Amino acid sequence: MSVDMASERDLLSTEIVNNGIESSGPNAGSLTFSVRVRRRLPDFLQSVNLKYVKLGYHHLINNAIYLATIPILVLVFSAEVGSLSREELWKKLWFDARYDLATVLGFFGVFVFTLSVYFMSRPRSIYLIDFACFRPSDDLKVSKEQFIDLARKSGKFDEQSLEFQARILNSSGLGDETYIPKSVITSTENTATMKEGRAEASLVMFGALDELFEKTKVRPKDVGVLVVNCSIFNPTPSLSAMIINHYKMRGNILSYNLGGMGCSAGIIAVDLARDMLQANPNNYAVVVSTETVGYNWYPGSDRSMLVPNCFFRMGCSAVLLSNRRRDYHRAKYRLEHIVRTHKGADDRSFRCVYQEEDEQRLKGLKISKELVEIGGEALKTNITTLGPLVLPFSEQLLFFATLVSRHLFNKEGSQLSLSSGKQRPYIPDFKLAFERFCVHAASKTVLDELQRNLELSDENMEASRMTLHRFGNTSSSSIWYELAYMEAKEKVKRGDRVWQLAFGSGFKCNSVVWMSMRRVRKPSRNPWLDCIERYPVMN
Repeated sequence: MSVDMASERDLLSTEIVNNGIESSGPNAGSLTFSVRVRRRLPDFLQSVNLKYVKLGYHHLINNAIYLATIPILVLVFSAEVGSLSREELWKKLWFDARYDLATVLGFFGVFVFTLSVYFMSRPRSIYLIDFACFRPSDDLKVSKEQFIDLARKSGKFDEQSLEFQARILNSSGLGDETYIPKSVITSTENTATMKEGRAEASLVMFGALDELFEKTKVRPKDVGVLVVNCSIFNPTPSLSAMIINHYKMRGNILSYNLGGMGCSAGIIAVDLARDMLQANPNNYAVVVSTETVGYNWYPGSDRSMLVPNCFFRMGCSAVLLSNRRRDYHRAKYRLEHIVRTHKGADDRSFRCVYQEEDEQRLKGLKISKELVEIGGEALKTNITTLGPLVLPFSEQLLFFATLVSRHLFNKEGSQLSLSSGKQRPYIPDFKLAFERFCVHAASKTVLDELQRNLELSDENMEASRMTLHRFGNTSSSSIWYELAYMEAKEKVKRGDRVWQLAFGSGFKCNSVVWMSMRRVRKPSRNPWLDCIERYPVMN
């Protein structure tokens, strides 16, 4: 019982909040404070499930035949050849070819056949040619103070709801230059209309795609695969159909529209585009990731549904992928790994981010108080599967040995020693696997807990925190704004491994790993160019 209580206390964190000067009541005119208790991410590296490690090692076992046989063949060949002098080797090869030509030709034929089968069976490399992130115009920019003023002028929120949103914004990590759509800024009526949703989606999607096609010099008719993801707004015809109609794309394009898949859907869209490119050689694929803010604007008083109003902001990314070998030299990145985790079988995970109506039948997105804990469990599973694919062998060996020992020996004794601090399992250092980190900019609290649990440095988290500050939570496109930040800072060098990590409703946690093909210079078009010199800022 004491062990359970100790572990429960470890998941709680406290924070003293200054509520300002009390305006009324017995304490009027005096400063008031409150203590806020939050659930932190579980220390998931302390409780890794062995079956997820096995999933990662399964990928390695698939290629084990190459890893095992090639060194043996090289050793045998080296031992045979090393015992002969150069003259003896030449003489042996000459007489063998002269008197046993059929054997030599047969061996050569088998060698060519094996080599052909190997290269033909290998999956095609997927290259990221370039990407673009939409930057809204300045007339859509709002500060935190302006946000509260707009909410007050709309007449939709009572004073308690306004105070709650103000407290959330002050601790959110957002800056004073994020963007919200005109329908929210100027309208006192319902913003969740199909007309306003289409207008916002058109603005952000076409803005990002125009920039992408301009940067890559690729014509829209050359695109063979189109994948669009937007969680909340899913009209008929679809968003992908809107893009095809606007750019007059070709009739045999393979188009897909992903809806309701949350902030991690951008990586799911990349995974789908990869599968389509593997099945369709010599093709381009475009992945568009966005979210409509105005269509899901919540005008009620349920606090769990007011939270998304405070964090979500306008944004969109467009990514051009290719499987054409001739694009090798102009590509920025090569796709290395994608690992997807879905916790939807668990009821708590399924309902932790849930779209529904409140008691007044006002539609909104309800955020559970258990979100951070549930997100930690999904992240634990995801990185445990990813680890064997990316970590150096020394890290894998230590990590795997620790897991096996904990499962073989007395679990109860291990738990007791863990709670008393006598034994701590080996935590793999993901900084040895990646040079650049793009963690979904959900909120300051989530980023703090991720940094603590993964033992990342402030520099590792810089792109995520600055993206949250400058653009807010742009949902599935946030990981691309973070990569754009790194490119604007000229931090990406040839050979750098980039880890993009996102999580969202369902509950899902997804990872994608890219390898930089070259040193990326500061782009001519980038959403950060007008403000990059001011960053990083203290947040």
